[in-house]
Amino acid sequence: MALLLPSTLVSADDAASVEYIGGTLDSVSHKVEGHIRTTNPDFFLLDAGKLRMNVPYEKINLLEYGQKVDRRYAMAFLISPVFLLSKSRQHFLTVGYTDMQGKQQAMVLRVSKGDIRSVLVSLEARTGLKIQFQDGEAKKAGKG
Repeated sequence: MALLLPSTLVSADDAASVEYIGGTLDSVSHKVEGHIRTTNPDFFLLDAGKLRMNVPYEKINLLEYGQKVDRRYAMAFLISPVFLLSKSRQHFLTVGYTDMQGKQQAMVLRVSKGDIRSVLVSLEARTGLKIQFQDGEAKKAGKG
C-alpha cells in the first residue's frame, strides 16, 4: 500500500543551497544562508534563517541570472565592497515579484554552483518566464 504525502513535504535533497544576499524587504538581514525549493507546484519556497517565504509562481515577474550582481539592483541592496570585488565565480539569481499588497519586491540569492542549472530550468518551467541573462558568459554558464 502506497503512502501519499502532501506536496508541501519535501526532503533535504529537493533543496538548493543559497545565500540571501539582499532584497527590498527591510526586515530581512543580508547574507543569510538557507535553501530554496522549486519542487512545490504552486510556490517558490525560501528558507533562510528567520526568513521563510512562499512566493506564488504567478506573482514572479522577473528572473535574472548572472555571475555578478547587476548595478541596477546593487543600489537597492546593502552589499559590502569586498563582496563586489570578489574574483571567484558566483551564481546570482534575482527574483522579482509582487507581494500580497501589490508592491514590487526583489531578492538576490547566491545559488550554489551545483544547483544553479536545475533551479533555472525549474523556475522557467513553473513561472512561464524566460531567464534574463546578464551577459553572454552568464548565458553560457546557465544553459550548460
